[in-house]
Amino acid sequence: GSAPTCPYTVNEKGQGPAWANSLFEDNAEFGYGMNLATKQRRAKLADTVKALVEAAQCSEDVRAAGAEWLENMDDAAGSRAAGEKLVKACEAAVAKHSCEASGLAREVLESRDLLTKQSVWIFGGDGWAYDIGYGGLDHVLAMDEDVNVLVMDTEVYSNTGGQASKATPTGPIAKFAAAGKRTKKKDLGLMAMSYGNVYVAQVAMGADYNQLIKALKEAESYDGPAVVIAYAPCVTHGLKCGMHDVQGEMRRAVEAGYWHLYRYDPRKDQPMQLDSKEPSASFQEFLEGEVRYASLKRSFPEEAERLFELSAEDAQRRYEKYRALADGE
Repeated sequence: GSAPTCPYTVNEKGQGPAWANSLFEDNAEFGYGMNLATKQRRAKLADTVKALVEAAQCSEDVRAAGAEWLENMDDAAGSRAAGEKLVKACEAAVAKHSCEASGLAREVLESRDLLTKQSVWIFGGDGWAYDIGYGGLDHVLAMDEDVNVLVMDTEVYSNTGGQASKATPTGPIAKFAAAGKRTKKKDLGLMAMSYGNVYVAQVAMGADYNQLIKALKEAESYDGPAVVIAYAPCVTHGLKCGMHDVQGEMRRAVEAGYWHLYRYDPRKDQPMQLDSKEPSASFQEFLEGEVRYASLKRSFPEEAERLFELSAEDAQRRYEKYRALADGE
């Protein structure tokens, strides 16, 4: 999305996403600020609609449309439908020049872009979310505002050349970890769950497309902070299958128990839903299918064996922890 390129467009009604960005390490704070600004402007619009509905010269059409919008203003689909009715009613009121009502109706029309509840999504990679921007992300998730976060987890600092980050698991070679990373991968999802009021999902499109769509829909509908962590194989992984089979690599990662799928929805009595099955493929064979792991085995075979075992044990512990949460333990 670097200027002057905008990666989004609109439909025939002029509706569509609006893209903006600050520094990449400020994603969370920037998106949070945009959300607060929109929230405040819509609150002012709601006051105007209330005044319009209560105006002495307000027509029944305006009064009904205004009341319907006020009732549905925090629902995306409901606010859009009610907003369209309110716009038509306000245009009619302005045409009649009925003093107080037409003045307020004109104010509503001037802010018509705010009638539909907007959705705020904050995009970023793992280097930002797990590492350089984690403080800001954590702060935003703790604020209990209706913002959504999508993390593309490549398990390495892809943007700056492939350095190891806190999202890098035990074992692979990366810049600043030439002999294999020695520490475990940070569990961003579990840390977010600890707040209790944050929607959290971990997804992989190539492994389960339907689970991904469910997670995005649930995150969008959740009235509060939501974070979706998506597995994103990267060119720095050195996929032996080739980058043309990224979707297949996602599937293999889940089948081997390397990456786990789940959804944590605070609205439910049992919030944790583990969508991954028990691993059905070889963990070691999966690792050897990527150069970042295979090259360590060639250069330091004994150390590679030790680190790969630690990585497998950590992955299994994570799976058991998620399963225990899903079972209510």
